[in-house]
Amino acid sequence: MGSLVEMEKPHAIFIPYPAQGHINPMMKLAKLLHLKGFHISFVNTHFNHKRLLRSGGPSTLDGLPDFRFYSIPDGLPPSDADSTQSIPVLCESLPKHSLEPFCDLITRLNGASDVPPVSCIVSDGVMSFTLKAAEKFGLPEVLFWTTSACGLLAYAHCRDLVQKGYIPLKDTSYMTSGYLETRLDWIPDMNNIRLRDFPSFIRITDINDFLLNYLMNEVEALPRCSAVVLNTFDALEHDSVKPLNALNPRIFTLGPLHLMEQHLQDERVKQLGSNLWKEDVSCIHWLDTKDDGSVVFVNFGSIAVMTKEQLIEFGWGLANSNKDFLWITRPDIVGGNEAVMPPEFLDEIKGRGMITSWCPQEQVLNHPAIGGFLTHSGWNSTLESISSGVPVLCWPFCGEQPTNCRYSCIEWGIGMEIDTNVKRKEVEAQVRELIDGAKGKMLKAKALDLQKKAKEAVIFGGSSYANFNKLVTEVLSKN
Repeated sequence: MGSLVEMEKPHAIFIPYPAQGHINPMMKLAKLLHLKGFHISFVNTHFNHKRLLRSGGPSTLDGLPDFRFYSIPDGLPPSDADSTQSIPVLCESLPKHSLEPFCDLITRLNGASDVPPVSCIVSDGVMSFTLKAAEKFGLPEVLFWTTSACGLLAYAHCRDLVQKGYIPLKDTSYMTSGYLETRLDWIPDMNNIRLRDFPSFIRITDINDFLLNYLMNEVEALPRCSAVVLNTFDALEHDSVKPLNALNPRIFTLGPLHLMEQHLQDERVKQLGSNLWKEDVSCIHWLDTKDDGSVVFVNFGSIAVMTKEQLIEFGWGLANSNKDFLWITRPDIVGGNEAVMPPEFLDEIKGRGMITSWCPQEQVLNHPAIGGFLTHSGWNSTLESISSGVPVLCWPFCGEQPTNCRYSCIEWGIGMEIDTNVKRKEVEAQVRELIDGAKGKMLKAKALDLQKKAKEAVIFGGSSYANFNKLVTEVLSKN
């Protein structure tokens, strides 16, 4: 039987979208709410629950008496693959197959004698089917969009692109004809943005494309939730957050969440992990042997895949730059085939290149040896790079990564873009520029300025710290 004090705690149930870049920030927010006295139930899919156990060991999800882990089905066939599932397939399956088990779990928790009844839901922004659970149980629900604010704003304008006839594209030739360079001067909050800077899901020829319609519908659910949470900070994205208030006036910018974690005091909570791949920490010792600002960190995140040709161009571009580099290549980065570079490449980079499959990215980016980051422009990576004062080379892959890339390179001045059709000479030249060039020094200065502002946002009295307290008192703690 739970103690009276425990049973009176507010109880937040978290349900992230089942991909690494969504689970990580959701876990950070859960830990922060736990700090505020919340009982936490964290719900993964069966598939990812198993992956977390594989990467962290059999006790990794034992949790704490007031921070517990659960899992529900995603509706897909059982699999032991150590990779992210198909995004379109997941998006189609989750609303059909996960709502009922999620509701059953809430019912079970409400009837348990050792946990307080569920008092609020924190759901991923692209899992708005959970609003049906909030309505059924009469609970407030916060939608946590793990994108940037500019990325969410771009999604919010996709319906306008359809209505104005910009999409769908007439045929696939429009992908390469220069049409995507079309500038849109009628979106006042997005500074002459180009079609190619919109999320990749607009690059379709069929108006019934599933993912585009799915995401437009998810954005249109924003007015139905109690509040919206974004992992960003006001000094960086105020101009993108402001227009989003038309969709929901209760938007809370709480980031960077990984910097907000400095307020955590309970070591047991700090140790709760969310890595779907096992981390190789030996790369930190390798970095310790390198000069300050001399190493390029290369990581394309948890979802991006590339062709073998692209992998080879990146590899030889890095090798020919004569710069030291740490390269993270997931086993599945080449479309399900193992990522293998030729033996002569490995001979060429001996001593100055390290390749491994996963790493503690925040720790790497904060290492003094890191001088630049070659990234897919995922939002977590972008925000971690800003927080570490590290400039970026951007190679966006999917989703709102093209939007993050544009803002990094044009609006915030912390990066340069690498062409989708990657060539080793371009990689070589841009890596050298990033580490040694005049432009690289300018990008570094801008990154350091934003780092300062990010740190100011999360201290006592900072904008994100104040917003977090408001979220707790005005939304999540209300009966």
